[in-house]
Amino acid sequence: MYLSVRPRRLRRNETLRRLTRETRVSVDNLVLPLFVREEAHACKAITSMPGQYQWGLAEVADAAARAADTGIPAVLLFGIPAHKDAEGSSAWKRDSVVCRAVEAIKQRSPGLCVITDVCLCEYTDHGHCGLLHQNRDGITDVNNDATVEVLVKEALAHAGAGADIVAPSDMMDGRVFALRDALDANSHAEVAIMAYSAKFASAFYGPFREAAESPPRFGDRRSYQMDPANGNEALREIALDIEEGADIVMVKPALCYLDIIRRAADEFNIPLAAYNVSGEYAMIKAAAAQGWLDERRTVLELTTSIRRAGASIIITYWAMDLAGWLQE
Repeated sequence: MYLSVRPRRLRRNETLRRLTRETRVSVDNLVLPLFVREEAHACKAITSMPGQYQWGLAEVADAAARAADTGIPAVLLFGIPAHKDAEGSSAWKRDSVVCRAVEAIKQRSPGLCVITDVCLCEYTDHGHCGLLHQNRDGITDVNNDATVEVLVKEALAHAGAGADIVAPSDMMDGRVFALRDALDANSHAEVAIMAYSAKFASAFYGPFREAAESPPRFGDRRSYQMDPANGNEALREIALDIEEGADIVMVKPALCYLDIIRRAADEFNIPLAAYNVSGEYAMIKAAAAQGWLDERRTVLELTTSIRRAGASIIITYWAMDLAGWLQE
C-alpha cells in the first residue's frame, strides 16, 4: 500500500532531526548546586553522589568560576556550618558560611548569578527546616510563624552579602510574602525570590541529606513538605507563592513530577524551575557504574524531558557535564 504520510522521512539523519527538533536544552537553562563547608580548605567527596563534593570557602569560588567558564549562568549554594543548635543560629549571621561564599564567588566571578538556599535544616542540630514547638496534638513539630521570622533574617543576610536570588526551601506558609516585604524594606528590592513552591516529601532526597549533613534526628518532614499524591494542591501552592511575590517558582523533585511541571507551565506565565534531585542523580550514577545505562544518553534524555514538560530552569548536579555535552 502506498503511504503518503511518512514521519520517518524527517528522522533519517542527524541533520534532519536537528532541523525538526521541538525541544532544545541549552546551557542557559542550567543551575549548578554547590555545597560549601565553613573550613577554608575542603574537598570532601559525597559518597552517595559520585563526582560531587563539599567545598571549602577557599575552593568554592574556583568551583563556581569553572561553572561560569562553561557558560552556566547560575549556582545554588547550600551551607554546612561548623556550629549547629536548636535555633539554627549560624544561618542568619552576616559572616555565615553562605554569606562568605557569596562574597568570594562574586569577587571571583562578578557576572555569575548566585542563588542561596534559605532554610534551617543544615543549621539545626535536629535537622528540621525550622524552629520546633509542640503542636495542638502534643507532637513536636515545626513552628511555622516563628520559623518565618528567622528565614527573613537569613535572607537579609544573604542579600547583604550580594546574593542575586534567595530561594526559600522550607515550605512554611507565608514565607514568600514575608521575605519580599523584608527585602523591599531593607534596600534589597532588586533581589529576586525563587520559591520552592511545590516541594514534595520525596524518597529521592536521601543523598542530599548526606551532602548537606541535614538528616532529621527524629520523625520526617511530611508535616510541611507536600504529599506526593497531591497535584491540585501543588498548583495552589504555586499560585500562592506567585501572589505573595515569587519571581521564579519551583517543582521538586523533577522526574516523578513531570505532570506537575507541565500543569504549572500551562497555568502560570512565570519562570519555572525544576530540581533534578540527588536521588535521581545517584540512581543513574549507580546504574551507569554497572554498565546498565549509558550515562550521557540517559542524562540528555531526562534533561530534555524536564525541558519538554515546561521547565525553563533546570537545577542539576550534571550541569557541568551537560555544559560540555551540549556544546560538543
